[in-house]
Amino acid sequence: PSGVPARPPLPSTAAVAPPPRDRRAGSVRTALSPGAPPAEVRRQVQAGEGGAGDRAGADFRQPGHDREAYGSLVDNPFRRPADTPLSTFSIDVDTASYSNVRRMLRQGRRVPPDAVRIEELINYFDYAYEPPSGDEPFSVNVETGGCPWEPAHRLVRIGLRGQDVDLDMRPATSLVFLIDVSGSMNQANKLPLLKESLRLLIDRLNADDRIGMVVYAGAAGVVLPPTYCDEKQTILDALDRLSAGGSTNGGEGIELAYRLAAEHFIEGGVNRVILCTDGDFNVGVSSQGDLDRLIEEKRTSGVFLSILGFGHGNWQDDRMETLSNKGNGNFAYIDSLREAKKVLVREMGGTLVTIAKDVKVQVEFNPAKVAAYRLIGYANRILAAEDFNDDTKDAGEIGAGHTVTALYEIVPPGAPLATGSVDPLKYQKAAAATAEAASGELMTVKLRAKAPDGDVSKLIEHPVVDRDAPLAQTTSDFRFAAAVAEWGMLLRGSEYRAGATYEQVLDLASPGLADDPHGDRAEFLDLVRRAQSVQR
Repeated sequence: PSGVPARPPLPSTAAVAPPPRDRRAGSVRTALSPGAPPAEVRRQVQAGEGGAGDRAGADFRQPGHDREAYGSLVDNPFRRPADTPLSTFSIDVDTASYSNVRRMLRQGRRVPPDAVRIEELINYFDYAYEPPSGDEPFSVNVETGGCPWEPAHRLVRIGLRGQDVDLDMRPATSLVFLIDVSGSMNQANKLPLLKESLRLLIDRLNADDRIGMVVYAGAAGVVLPPTYCDEKQTILDALDRLSAGGSTNGGEGIELAYRLAAEHFIEGGVNRVILCTDGDFNVGVSSQGDLDRLIEEKRTSGVFLSILGFGHGNWQDDRMETLSNKGNGNFAYIDSLREAKKVLVREMGGTLVTIAKDVKVQVEFNPAKVAAYRLIGYANRILAAEDFNDDTKDAGEIGAGHTVTALYEIVPPGAPLATGSVDPLKYQKAAAATAEAASGELMTVKLRAKAPDGDVSKLIEHPVVDRDAPLAQTTSDFRFAAAVAEWGMLLRGSEYRAGATYEQVLDLASPGLADDPHGDRAEFLDLVRRAQSVQR
């Protein structure tokens, strides 16, 4: 139309041919030939839509082939405010742990405790938090109630809701897909599912958005220089041509993808590298530290890294989570086409558009009201108290429309608590309580966050008073979040699970089905029942 400035041409990028496939791969060419996947492979990929996605690739689950690895998680202990008055952590909107746990339960496998990050189970679900007002990037919502697994204790739910963004008005997007095409991706729930998943996202992008593709295996190469999405068929054709074979050179691929993203950077836009892999990085950048430093350096340029995980057998969960955290991006595990629709279509704004970065929470507890407290989950997200005011310390990001939830279990004064003790201090005495300790406040929630392109954080403070509501008088959302946390403690075999039972989880969660437009909460009940039999 007249009056509309011409779209700038894209810088030229010399395309590098895809790496040659390992001839030892044998059946790779047949199983993943160019074009649409064969009918049987496509059937297995689509099976995830009906909840049977666990069957895809099940032949890979054999002794000697399972190289899945999970980082050690230790549940946060109870702390006394007199000793540790501040609890500080980085927020987390990742959901990979939930869908990975779902995959294992559907396969009839016991879930390793270290695969269960309780905050990611809780944050898999949406909650009806009040939206932010004015220009605030997110709102703060707090609710208190009885603790279901320990009736003598209290439970506090802190909820953040990100500002919604009209997807038709969102900034232009430049995405570089970094796609693993190594031989280990030759499973129906890996490369074929990956291709079907990316199709869903590509179909939702606007004409002024750009897509580039880099593959890595024995070598890394550009199979699609960044291309405007009004040429969708060109993009989809490049996607269809991908096939699996060879060993993995993930580090070299990341360097190439970042180089491409930098050459086609959109000022004021969304710039991301999206790594799609089964987690098998075994060649490339010389060390984990070098890879971490590379990704940390690139995030300062405004190019963030998100990770989409696929399949099983090679899944390096801890490593993938660490990389996404270093890259200021999201971390999701795609076990079915239904999950791909959730992450890449329903939650597209939150997945692509960051509205606040380096979001930290610090809670100060009133010792007059709190004998002890415990943060549920976030075991690998704990920060030092002094990190809260330090704007050089990295923390989590919130995407458009995202909700973030954290739960604290509170021990009221006088309630029994079996914890260790230390000898009285020789050189100092406990600090005296201030006048505010008599205010009736339970705690104060403080948050710091930066604008997506900012370097200085903004402080928000929110005092909390416990109205002593019993569990039965809390919202159904509160009880549902508590149910998911209780389920996570049961899966982990947590020493803090007290009187938790699967039956109680089902009772708590069931009222939450009244608001379940996508069936996520109904699916949760099915997983709880599966866990009852699998985890015994």
